[in-house]
Amino acid sequence: MSHSPLLDRNRAPTDTEQRFNIALKQATDFVASLEPTLTIVFYPDHVNGFFYNLLPAFCIGVEGYSIGDYGTVAGKLDIPEALAMSCVSSVLAQGVDAALSYRMNVDHGAVQPVELLSNGRDISRLIPVFINCAAAPRPTFARVHALGSAVGAWARSCPERVLIVASGGLSHDPPVPALATATPEVRAHLIDGGALEHAQRMARQIRAHQLGYQLGAGTSGLLPLNPEWDRKMLDAFAAGDLAQLDEIADEDITATGGRGAHEIRSWFAALAALGPDYRADVLFYEAINEWITGMGILTARAA
Repeated sequence: MSHSPLLDRNRAPTDTEQRFNIALKQATDFVASLEPTLTIVFYPDHVNGFFYNLLPAFCIGVEGYSIGDYGTVAGKLDIPEALAMSCVSSVLAQGVDAALSYRMNVDHGAVQPVELLSNGRDISRLIPVFINCAAAPRPTFARVHALGSAVGAWARSCPERVLIVASGGLSHDPPVPALATATPEVRAHLIDGGALEHAQRMARQIRAHQLGYQLGAGTSGLLPLNPEWDRKMLDAFAAGDLAQLDEIADEDITATGGRGAHEIRSWFAALAALGPDYRADVLFYEAINEWITGMGILTARAA
């Protein structure tokens, strides 16, 4: 499902929010009906937990912490260490070079959907799987498929009832800095990382809130949302077609869907984890300017 840091702050049109909330309730009911005992969440970072000082394409959290941005709950995550390490070992044995972390800092990209989907059943016992979507160069879609398939193979061998969650926006163009064009101060943060000061985080969040309304008014300068591209992606997911982006250039995704559209990798990994012939239903899609993203919710079951 899509996430948005503006979900609880910027007001979308009332009827849009009502339709979204109805679909979210359907998704939480679906999750609760599965009675999962473990959640794997594929997610992108927003330059909060991963930086250019050491930037893996993929990383599996063995121990981690929620930083608590945009209203999400901060604190140590409930990650079962032995299971997470087993997942890492299995993925590596299957030929996918994923890093591991005992100090994974996780932002709203992973935590928000877990919190939203826990309304019917607590799914916070989890293993976070980071996919680098924000900082170029990014992993290819073929390798994302391989990661998802490897995690899925491990999940099928796991004695737990495993729920797989994908968290990532569809088309959206948030003001994410790029190393090549960053100011010296921003460049230093992109490389060295570290927690933002309170005032810095407030300024970042206030700017995002303002951009949401400016996007709707056509005054933001951000690339407009692209419902046509979003629908194409969702149709591909529903049809089980996960190969169509294998050869696409990252520059084309940026130009078509925006800088945030690279988060589509999370959806691909999760669906690849289900294996071929899964069955999927799109519960919701609308381009919501106030939330700066195409918001989609899709449920799927393995065949």
